[in-house]
Amino acid sequence: MSKNSGVNRIEGGATGIKPAGQQADDDGKNDLMNTKITITGGKPLQGKITVSSAKNAVLPILIGSLLAEGQSTIIDVPRLADVDTTCSLLQHLGCTVWWENRNIVVQTGNPVTPEAPDEFVRRMRASFLIIGPLVARYGRARIALPGGCAIGSRPVNLHLKGLEALGASVRLDHGTVDVWCDRLRGARVYLDFPSVGATEQLMMAATLASGQTIIENVAEEPEIVDLANYLNSMGARIKGAGTPVIKVEGTDSLRGATYAPIPDRIEAGSYMAAAAVCGGDLTMDNVIADHLKPVIAKLKETGAEVTELENSIRVQATGRLKAVDVKTLPYPGFPTDMQAQMMALLAVTQGTGVVTETVFENRFMHVEELKRMGARIKVESRTAIIEGVPKLAGAPVKATDLRAGAALIIAALAAEQATEISCVHHIDRGYDNIVGKLQGVGAAISRSVAE
Repeated sequence: MSKNSGVNRIEGGATGIKPAGQQADDDGKNDLMNTKITITGGKPLQGKITVSSAKNAVLPILIGSLLAEGQSTIIDVPRLADVDTTCSLLQHLGCTVWWENRNIVVQTGNPVTPEAPDEFVRRMRASFLIIGPLVARYGRARIALPGGCAIGSRPVNLHLKGLEALGASVRLDHGTVDVWCDRLRGARVYLDFPSVGATEQLMMAATLASGQTIIENVAEEPEIVDLANYLNSMGARIKGAGTPVIKVEGTDSLRGATYAPIPDRIEAGSYMAAAAVCGGDLTMDNVIADHLKPVIAKLKETGAEVTELENSIRVQATGRLKAVDVKTLPYPGFPTDMQAQMMALLAVTQGTGVVTETVFENRFMHVEELKRMGARIKVESRTAIIEGVPKLAGAPVKATDLRAGAALIIAALAAEQATEISCVHHIDRGYDNIVGKLQGVGAAISRSVAE
């Protein structure tokens, strides 16, 4: 792929985020913060939506490119704020990063700046994943403690304990983590919880460690398997991704690779929930149905008709659906990233549903916004009891985090009258062109900047 053909440097992408060393002007900042999405509900969704590549696969894959010598190309990357942030972070670290049409090219080189300041890291939790690749390849990483969605405590102790087990020294100092090591060495690591981030961190770090690393009680998400496949295409030797135990045989170096990430199962699930709420006949293309088994099962339980086709899923719904109970669990259980969207669906089902959140303790912030639209929800600790109502009413609401924003869009699509959703920068973190995609299947939805 020619470096000069179809090249667009990372200068804001589709979201206005500037690369490292540049600041958006005041008007740009205000536009992002004042953007709103307006939806007039009650219209059935008809047609097809093509699902983008998975945000939760793309971000660690981009960061994993730090491990390689040379150039890596990631195919068909969604235009998301979190992608822009990751590219800016890689640029700050010393990589050259550019768009070629829908692909992102990452060129690593020396010298690398092994430090990620607060400016980037608090914007997005996934940035913490740079520690493993930087220490494994360059021997040092210094990074601010992470941010991201405010959905509860997500401590980084599993990451740091694992890196220490691999021989790294770790120092915490006033909100900054300093990690260093001449060379990591293989070890046996047991995770107290199957954390996705810690699994990704340690798997990447182990690729350049000396000897064998065995990581037990790991996360089994499809995005873990995708990262392992990408690293293996670079020359890593990883086995067991997708099972409770991952084994990594360390190697001296990795090379750049070209790789296409998996489809976004959470984006697909969000549109599936929207189709069930609105009625109609909607097909999601570019989907791996096996990644969505718990979502498919729950939608069928509500009375929606879900058909699995080759690389696509079709959802048809007529009439009012019935309430179900949902309990979030690590993969292959029902995904916590679909909890808010499912609650929006349950708000208009017949009967009473119960949602139990076991992964994050503070992931019910969307409840108050749904109640503004007429939902009847009572929260008791980590359980929400939802008494379905025939119709929701449009109202001004605020997206409090990424998946809460998707839930409000789903609720608004089912509501009477118009709904205005503010703080849509959260939605921009994880949904590529959500307004355009929904417009294409009949939704009355628009995006604008408040005066």
